[in-house]
Amino acid sequence: MNHDDPVLLRTEGRALHITLNRPRALNALTHDMVRRIDEALTEAERDDSITTVVLRGAGERGLCAGGDIRTIWENARTGGHASTAFWRDEYLLNARIARFPKPYVALMDGIVMGGGVGVSAHGDVRVVTERSQIAMPETGIGFVPDVGGTHLLASAPGELGTHLALTGTAVGPADALLCGLADHFVPSLRLAELTEALAMSGPAAEVTRTVERYATAAPRSGLAAHREWIDVCYASESVEEIVDRLQGCPAPAAGEAAGTLLSRSPTALKVTLAAVRRARRLGDLEAVLDQEFRVSYAARVLPDLIEGIRARIIDKDRAPHWRPAGLDQVTDGDVARFFTPLGDEELGLAPGCVPETTGPDTGARTGQV
Repeated sequence: MNHDDPVLLRTEGRALHITLNRPRALNALTHDMVRRIDEALTEAERDDSITTVVLRGAGERGLCAGGDIRTIWENARTGGHASTAFWRDEYLLNARIARFPKPYVALMDGIVMGGGVGVSAHGDVRVVTERSQIAMPETGIGFVPDVGGTHLLASAPGELGTHLALTGTAVGPADALLCGLADHFVPSLRLAELTEALAMSGPAAEVTRTVERYATAAPRSGLAAHREWIDVCYASESVEEIVDRLQGCPAPAAGEAAGTLLSRSPTALKVTLAAVRRARRLGDLEAVLDQEFRVSYAARVLPDLIEGIRARIIDKDRAPHWRPAGLDQVTDGDVARFFTPLGDEELGLAPGCVPETTGPDTGARTGQV
């Protein structure tokens, strides 16, 4: 095994361990890493001696900070198609993880964002620790939650998922459990014991029982105390109305959320709200991934993605110049273009699924979770 490889594979007992191995880059996913994980899952599926797959990240900082957005930025600036190819394979991997026939255990220790959520939160058994910080922060770089993130957030209780999708707020272990992004809390000091025990686990039920032996109660949830104003404010039919309700709410945290939204890409906010609402109606992960691919395909050629990555990652001035700059300048037609069918370029995970049309009520809420 070459310890410089970006993905390390190790078999211990009956478990295959997949380690994301770019600790200096917080294990950010590259296209090559996506391919290697997929190849490893193919081998694990064929090997009868392997009963469990365990995903973890190298280093002490986190499982994975997301996709390698510097590479995405470079590709977007040159008008290339490498990002589209990366997203296609990444979303196919997300779907494969969700339907993988053997127990897939994700150790979501430390930072888990964007693409890191995609390779972990669709697994069978998702473990968080006291160090976990989980987020879909895409609106902050002029992008929209992907990797099945809109599916996960649309399924969260009430409007918690809408809040997290629009603001990009990171949540700790208890809130991850509350929102359905994780299943068990295990103190980080017990992860080594847990992984040793998983080496001897067999069927799915046995894997779950093994994890439960090491699990304890998570620290108190922060979001639960804010459910009342979150559910009221984010039930609005437009981003503008959401901001108005947040600004009018007496809770200090609501005002802070409004300020966060006003710093985000207006286009990304409106498309994100529409994507989460649509994901609720679609229900199925594969149909949602098809939708997310259409959105990503459209976003790659627009200025906000390039500008957002520049401001946060390249120049680090944290002062993006969004185009357009105001929510009132983003029309229903602008949003609709993100959901336009791609013909032969479709991801095609849900064959026969016809994308719904987007009319004037693009951001409209159509039901409760």
